[in-house]
Amino acid sequence: MKAILCVSYNTNIYYKKHTTGLVCGILIEPLTFLLLLTVKVALTYKMKNMEVITLSEEEKMSRRKIIGGLGVGLASLATAQVFAAPGAQHKDSPAPPLEDPTTKYPKPPFKSQSQPWPGLASKMDPKPDHGEQSYKGSGRLKGRKALITGGDSGMGRATAIAYAREGADVAINYLSAEEQDAQEVIALIKAAGQKAVALPGDIRDEAFCKKLVEDAVNGLGGLDILVSNAGRQQTHKSILDITTEQFDWTMKTNIYAPFWIIKAAIPHMPPGSAIIGTTSEQATNPSEDLYDYAQTKAATTNYVRSLAKQLAPKGIRVNGVAPGPIWTPLQVSGGATQEKLQQFGGQTPIGRPGQPAELASIYVQLAASDASYATGQVYGSAGGAGQP
Repeated sequence: MKAILCVSYNTNIYYKKHTTGLVCGILIEPLTFLLLLTVKVALTYKMKNMEVITLSEEEKMSRRKIIGGLGVGLASLATAQVFAAPGAQHKDSPAPPLEDPTTKYPKPPFKSQSQPWPGLASKMDPKPDHGEQSYKGSGRLKGRKALITGGDSGMGRATAIAYAREGADVAINYLSAEEQDAQEVIALIKAAGQKAVALPGDIRDEAFCKKLVEDAVNGLGGLDILVSNAGRQQTHKSILDITTEQFDWTMKTNIYAPFWIIKAAIPHMPPGSAIIGTTSEQATNPSEDLYDYAQTKAATTNYVRSLAKQLAPKGIRVNGVAPGPIWTPLQVSGGATQEKLQQFGGQTPIGRPGQPAELASIYVQLAASDASYATGQVYGSAGGAGQP
């Protein structure tokens, strides 16, 4: 409901010409209108008990003009507030200082460290930054409902935190061995005032993948963002060192699971939904010791581009994020040799590994409605390595 404010130089609210005392046709909220009226009545009453202010014979100022001028000033203030851009920052608020990306986060050498698969972020040294203290939302995903696989650590955790602080309800999938990290994420989502759904389980199982989507839809009340992020990475010096069981483990986690999960999710996703796959620079510039992992990321890049064409007519966008060397539990739980780990990220032009928090905004952008023309794209973040 709106009210039309016609403020004249006296307390009656009607249209009357006056060169200084009239402000007419400004739309404001009723409460603002009542506030202005109350202030004006009080000022008018006050002025009725005052003598006319005389600065000099040539500068007489009647109480009528004073009240009229105040009416104009108050109405102008209300107008500025009513028509201010939503989310606009005050001009006087200090700008955040610029940060040098080469020194923003730890650089190698890192100490040698190892954890059993799948590893915990909470036990890494230094601990990764997922935006726990730094990410500030602005309502870009208000009302959205997201399922994130691998949401306990790495890019999945950073994305879950960012999505919650942008106004989305979030369900995360993870392995039972990652429960400690996962519960930290659940607490952070709830602290942002959003619904958090914990869905532990092994996505190598087709039946579980179907149930995962069903439980996410039921727990969230719908689904319009799917982030297929979980992955397995193990370093092997030679193809001869990879067993069929190990190869199958990587393929099931990185290729089969996204197929099962996306297939189950699509019927629940309305137009405007978004699917995001985590690929890698390994898709286009594979390392010699990541033979099986690298080819799964090439597959991810291609399913993103293929599925985007297939789902575009349904109004569902599909995009990918291709990280470079990012400091996550993948690296300390068999994803890199100890020699590589100690110098991890040092080969990039920025000279250090990326942190999960540095990719969160990409996942937000690809999910947000204002990225409605972006589909079939792969967004890289590799510290200057130039891939993809």
